[in-house]
Amino acid sequence: MSLDKATVRKIATLARIDVPETDLESTVQQLSGILKWIEQLAEVNTDGVAPMSGGTDLKLPWRPDAVTDGGKVDAVLANAPDAQDGFFGVPKVVE
Repeated sequence: MSLDKATVRKIATLARIDVPETDLESTVQQLSGILKWIEQLAEVNTDGVAPMSGGTDLKLPWRPDAVTDGGKVDAVLANAPDAQDGFFGVPKVVE
């Protein structure tokens, strides 16, 4: 399927894309090439191939929805410049 300039102008208008008149011919060729490629895909024999929609049948494992501290206080504070009683020590900013 090949497109003409009027069809590409209409497509650009509907898509709200500004295609300058100087670029219109190359856009016609590019869109026509894309449509030819899609027509080639339609010729592929897909008998016996189950449709797939991106793995939507997969189930993700659920974890318990529980609030925890992570149990890694020492590891988190290992790189802190000033750790005090299991917390980050910060300089006083208000007098």
